[in-house]
Amino acid sequence: MVKPVADGKGFKLGLFSANCSSGLAVTRVPERWSGSWEDNLRLAELADEVGIDFLLPIARWIGYGGETNFHEGVLDPTTLAAALLARTRRITVFATVHTAFHHPVVVAKQLATADLVGQGRAGINIVAGWNEPEYRALGATLPTDHDARYELAQEWWDVIHRIWTEQGRFDHEGRFFRLEGVEGMPKPHDGPLPVLNAGSSAQGRDYAARNADVAFTVVGGPEDGAAIVSGIRDRAREQYDRRVGTFTLGHVVCRPTRAEAEDYLRYYADENADWAAVENLMRLQGMHAQSFTPEMLETFRHRFAAGHGSCPLVGTPDEVADRIVAFHEAGFAGMTLSFVDYLGELGYFAQEVLPRLEARGIRLPV
Repeated sequence: MVKPVADGKGFKLGLFSANCSSGLAVTRVPERWSGSWEDNLRLAELADEVGIDFLLPIARWIGYGGETNFHEGVLDPTTLAAALLARTRRITVFATVHTAFHHPVVVAKQLATADLVGQGRAGINIVAGWNEPEYRALGATLPTDHDARYELAQEWWDVIHRIWTEQGRFDHEGRFFRLEGVEGMPKPHDGPLPVLNAGSSAQGRDYAARNADVAFTVVGGPEDGAAIVSGIRDRAREQYDRRVGTFTLGHVVCRPTRAEAEDYLRYYADENADWAAVENLMRLQGMHAQSFTPEMLETFRHRFAAGHGSCPLVGTPDEVADRIVAFHEAGFAGMTLSFVDYLGELGYFAQEVLPRLEARGIRLPV
């Protein structure tokens, strides 16, 4: 089943990482995003009103150090999803869940409940794990074998899918889980939740092709992204007889003039970047994740400060709209957005950029 967030009807736009202090901007500026419950609720209600398609909160347990201890305050995504679904009408809310830290039987119950709260608007973002200090903080060990992480993630998802689709009790005897008499009620509102898989390694993209409705992956831009989209699409079709869309991520600085946008980008992501946190984040990505190639890590230092390595959407409303259209033309089904101040900037984006995307034919009117 392909749920509405990945239904192919219009280019989907979501807000990413708003449950975290500073969002995706590794900056010291005073107006950086709070990540508080109050601001997340106000943002969700605004996003719901203006037509943003989904929210994607992330999961973190410790910060990245530096002057700001980037991401030191992060609201739990599953609890937050249920709360926001209760206060919105149309928007989808994903919960990011790390397979190594959460038992699948518990997750199946939590997300089925959230989906009932939202009457079919919950989703799951599956993460196989990469951040080694967080493993230590939870008393776990990060497997050095990248394949092993995805073998665990596959068995984990197989258990959840069975709980959501099978009636009665069942036993499961696997490599990672040995379960007896499992049953899962209530079921989600409309069957299994839409699955987003955040992974950019070869294993991650294969996992998405096999299991996800949407692969969520890092790219340099629409230029290199087109080949990645077609690769995921072709593998899903040829190996698994499935249809999978692809999302990527971007950070937005949209202002009336190009000069104003570039000045603000320079202000928060250069003059006031938390470079110690940037270096810690990049070191961890280089050592423990395969989401970024070594070449990308070398090139993207400024992008990490501006938006955690995501693609820049910087300029006037016309320029930002043009760049989003380029991702659509490269075959992407949608992308996530982040802002330095989500609440302060989303209104202008919705007023100026969304109508341009509708006029270009890639978005449907709300």
